[in-house]
Amino acid sequence: MEIKAYMQTLGKEARSASRLMAKADTNTKNLALLTIAQAIRRHQAALLAANQADMENARANGLDAAMLDRLALTEKSITNMAEGLEQIAALSDPIGEISDLKYRPSGIQVGKMRVPLGVIGIIYEARPNVTIDAAGLCIKSGNAAILRGGSEAIECNRVLAKIVHEGLHTAGLPSAAIQVVETTDRAAVGELITMNQYVDVIVPRGGKGLIERISKEARIPVIKHLDGNCHVYVDESADMEKAVRILENSKTQRLGTCNTAESLLVARNIAKTALPKLAKMLLTKGVEIRGCDETRALVPETKTATEEDYYTEYLDNIISVKVVTDVDEAITHINQYSSQHTEAIVTENYTHAHRFLREVDSSSVLVNASTRFADGFEFGLGAEIGISTDKLHARGPVGLDGLTSLKYIVFGNGEVRS
Repeated sequence: MEIKAYMQTLGKEARSASRLMAKADTNTKNLALLTIAQAIRRHQAALLAANQADMENARANGLDAAMLDRLALTEKSITNMAEGLEQIAALSDPIGEISDLKYRPSGIQVGKMRVPLGVIGIIYEARPNVTIDAAGLCIKSGNAAILRGGSEAIECNRVLAKIVHEGLHTAGLPSAAIQVVETTDRAAVGELITMNQYVDVIVPRGGKGLIERISKEARIPVIKHLDGNCHVYVDESADMEKAVRILENSKTQRLGTCNTAESLLVARNIAKTALPKLAKMLLTKGVEIRGCDETRALVPETKTATEEDYYTEYLDNIISVKVVTDVDEAITHINQYSSQHTEAIVTENYTHAHRFLREVDSSSVLVNASTRFADGFEFGLGAEIGISTDKLHARGPVGLDGLTSLKYIVFGNGEVRS
């Protein structure tokens, strides 16, 4: 009951704060964002110290390498947090934007206005940068947020919460607009995802188990993705220098992210020359290759891929490889095995590129670029609150627009319906 009462209090305060946030003007919201960015830079040493404490606890508790990678902060990642907030401040404010205004035969004008969602519950593991990304996006989009970070990042998140509240206070906005859940008790998650009288949408960021649980138990709409089984397809007309560079970045820059490539497809016409070059790079980087019979014949170090391998998000130094006939088979394979997250084609063929863009059923599709670009910061959204592979209400990296809704508005001059 203590957890229930605590979470209910957070919910009530967030709902009240959301009313104030919805009517806050752009300058006020931007002042809060810029103040938080300045405070992040000023408190860099405290953040690194808190993160070090979290990392030591995480190692002692046996967290795997992928989770440790997500948890770690560096001077660069702290700078990226501040820059993300500054990017958000520089973006146009979507709230109050009117679109599609048209006259009707009755004389009225009918249009749509963009408005905040209200209160957003965000549940995430490891990554302390999510605290700032979520806070920044919710502030700019006029929402309130209840943030429940993982226990492994609790020390860092406490410091970040103080920094966010400093910015809100300076701007004259309610501190309850961004609340970080202080308890690490998992019962808090169960309460948060069922408080539909206070919370309008839930955004989970973390492992598949967490997201499956939330999707199953939530009584509130959920914006989510389960897996990041991303593909790179090297087309028959690919520039091989580009292909090697793109695959290297997509697979080996960071292993523990949802936009890391987990599968490589190569067109049969170029497989004999292309696969050994691509495999050499992967093997040099320590990546284990699991492939089809054709791949094994061309790259002796390859292990046999099972059907399950093509569905798998490894988050490890492993990649599945398959030789496909052409762009048609590549598209078919991706639409069957991918998690609808991010896919890339390497090609110099305009027609193949546009077919890939149109026909691949994923939330981000790239031509001649690394899958690692599927990110709110890289897409110019300032940051992202998460990635959605759903088709309603948002898809892909969820930035400002994804945290808003549209309502119909009408302008009249005394008209009545006949």
